[in-house]
Amino acid sequence: MTGILQILFDALSLGSLYALGALGIALIFGVMRLVNFAHGDYIAFCIFALLWPTTEAATILFLGQVPALVLVPLVIAIGALVSVLSEILVFRRLRHANPATMMIASFALGFVIKNLLLLLYSSRPKSLSLLPTLAQQVEIAGARIPVLQLVTIIATIAILVGLTLFLKRTRFGLEMRAAAEDFTMARMLGVQANRVILLAFAISGGLAGAIGLVIVVQTGTADINMGLSVMLVAFIATVIGGLGSLYGAVVAGFLIGGASVFMQVILPLDARPFRDAFVYAFVIIVLIWRPQGLFAPKSARQRV
Repeated sequence: MTGILQILFDALSLGSLYALGALGIALIFGVMRLVNFAHGDYIAFCIFALLWPTTEAATILFLGQVPALVLVPLVIAIGALVSVLSEILVFRRLRHANPATMMIASFALGFVIKNLLLLLYSSRPKSLSLLPTLAQQVEIAGARIPVLQLVTIIATIAILVGLTLFLKRTRFGLEMRAAAEDFTMARMLGVQANRVILLAFAISGGLAGAIGLVIVVQTGTADINMGLSVMLVAFIATVIGGLGSLYGAVVAGFLIGGASVFMQVILPLDARPFRDAFVYAFVIIVLIWRPQGLFAPKSARQRV
């Protein structure tokens, strides 16, 4: 029973990380039909922005003195800001361009952000100790669970519930849903395009900041490529869930996280290094069965 509970928490924790990443990508795709491949670089930027003090000692001192109630909103705000700026400076000018052009622009933007970080901080990973109290463990029904796992799971559920209420109960949320369904018609009905798109980018960037914070607390390391693996799996989750479906992206994120942990448990020791190959084989099977995704919205099925 203890082992099963441990596996369950591991799966939910990893799935929460992937679900947040997939949600950030799906939000932008739903409004702009853009797969923003710079999303992974937003994750790294949010963390490296905290390392701005000129010396490593000053950085450690600075971060050690920032309470969690300030640090968490600060990282999320940095993510929202860099995401909004990317929309204003890059994607807004390409809004009427071919989707392939916008996708290439997102690759280029990610390349620029990564090389800017390389210029400022070099490629050497940085050791960070953020929110050390989250590394402690608590015992639940005999299983020792890191506090960070519990916080990640609870925070993800809270974000999903809050975003659901926002999309269904507020004017801004209704406008975002209308724009995701039919952007041209939504504009004809009075929806302000810039406001909706900026809001989607802000939420997406904030989620990127939250992911970066979780990764650093888990690993104790800030790396320029830290968002790459999450971005890859999150993109796969949006495809499996159905491009344009927020609900599908979240469910697929949890499914992939659960499959990864499950494969790590059941595979023989010699086969565990190939865990990702088995997970992606599962992804291929799902896409062969439902190439439009598990929860593809009606608008997407019509375009196909």
